[in-house]
Amino acid sequence: MERRGRKQDVNGEMTAAVLYGEEDVRIERVPIPQLGDGEVLIKVQVALTCGTDVKVYQRGYHARMIVPPALFGHELAGFIEEVGPGVRGFKKGDRVVALNSAPCQMCFYCSKHQPNLCEDLLFNNGAYAEYIRIPKRIVEMNMLAIPSTVSYEDAAMVEPLACVLRGLHETGVEIGDTVVVIGGGPIGLMFVQVAKAIGCHVVAVVKRDSQVTAARNMGAHDVVQITQVEDPIDAVRMLSRGKRGGDVVIEAVGRPEAWQWAIEMVRKGGTVNFFGGCASGSKVQLDTDRLHYSEITLKATFHHTPETVRKAFALITEKKIRPTDYITGEAPLSRLQQVLHHMLDRNGDIKTAIIPGD
Repeated sequence: MERRGRKQDVNGEMTAAVLYGEEDVRIERVPIPQLGDGEVLIKVQVALTCGTDVKVYQRGYHARMIVPPALFGHELAGFIEEVGPGVRGFKKGDRVVALNSAPCQMCFYCSKHQPNLCEDLLFNNGAYAEYIRIPKRIVEMNMLAIPSTVSYEDAAMVEPLACVLRGLHETGVEIGDTVVVIGGGPIGLMFVQVAKAIGCHVVAVVKRDSQVTAARNMGAHDVVQITQVEDPIDAVRMLSRGKRGGDVVIEAVGRPEAWQWAIEMVRKGGTVNFFGGCASGSKVQLDTDRLHYSEITLKATFHHTPETVRKAFALITEKKIRPTDYITGEAPLSRLQQVLHHMLDRNGDIKTAIIPGD
């Protein structure tokens, strides 16, 4: 889906979404960002909704990424409208995807090969807008040129896919493993698709009818619908080899109850990945006997790294992942508030492509 750019507003303004608080996103006219050394201005062609954005919209903030009032959105693709001084390797008109963060490469965590935990991790928001400024560090480290064979919509899926790839790698998933994925949202479905692609037996645990269909379409071998079974834990174990539980269980919902389910769904010696981030202040109770005597490994993975970004981009450009399978709707920027409110009901929409108006 290609869209032509337009000259910048004579008043130096653009239309953008501004987050003010809980379920309060307003479409306003704001100044077009001015560029500094090494920065670029992207004319946004598509910005995708995601589960994180829905949570941020519902809660009114994100502890790490955004404090209102602030420009909103982080999955985007477009073309370069303007380049600042000192930019190398990119020029005006280039089709690009820019990630939402970049590490400093100098702190303790970067030196430990954990750039996602960087002490100065630079986040960038503002994808739901006509233009977005990309800071120098992201331009140099996490902005990629889009081949002509790849659509803007497909390219914009790099960020969530990079997070999923890192989650699977850190969990130590192996070919032939039984992988249980709790959650039928965009991230959960992506875990299903990638785990199936690498040769795992995938059990999806979902809530709604539409998620059952989506999970099967993404390759789930078995689906447990929690509203149709008496005990989701028993239902999952019945589908595993020897009724032992999954080799790996990935929680991709972000609810304390699901975190506790995950521990009960995994086999002895298995691994649980708490991928879904719960609301700040959430607590869970753990069965210490089960953890200790069953040698259960508990992990959590957060965000992506420049390495997994490139791996995700390669899967998309090589057509090994079908990003457009996740895009179930399209809407103009002016309807963003309604789209996010609608998605709170978990109505079957996976992702909506938000298109800034011309």
